[in-house]
Amino acid sequence: MGFIISITLLMFSTNSMAADETIEMLNKLGKESMVYSKKVVRVDVGDTVFWKATDKGHNVEFIKGGIPEGVDKFKSKYNKDTEYQFTVPGIYAYWCTPHKNMGMIGFVVVGDDKSNLEAIKKIKFMAKSKKIAPDLINSL
Repeated sequence: MGFIISITLLMFSTNSMAADETIEMLNKLGKESMVYSKKVVRVDVGDTVFWKATDKGHNVEFIKGGIPEGVDKFKSKYNKDTEYQFTVPGIYAYWCTPHKNMGMIGFVVVGDDKSNLEAIKKIKFMAKSKKIAPDLINSL
């Protein structure tokens, strides 16, 4: 009986600790350059995403029109680890300000809420980001 309780507690504690996500800001990942280590993450309301400045020259900026209504703009400093606690459900589109045209974009889906998907589809991506955004958006 004690074994079953221990296993159950372990499962719950593992799940709650695994809720937060870490995304690295990288110059290179495989054959891709100027990328986030994860392009799409799903979290629950109240979870935090940590962006680690693994390589220099990167940041995180929420894209105008690409966040749920009522959410303030967010832009981190360059070369610095940053984090954001997601308290409003919906889809958050973001990019690295200097590398947005090189395809350094990402999405966070909070609470499995896709109510702002149509707004996300209207974002004007440029260059390489314009080529990769449709597949990423379809995967949301």
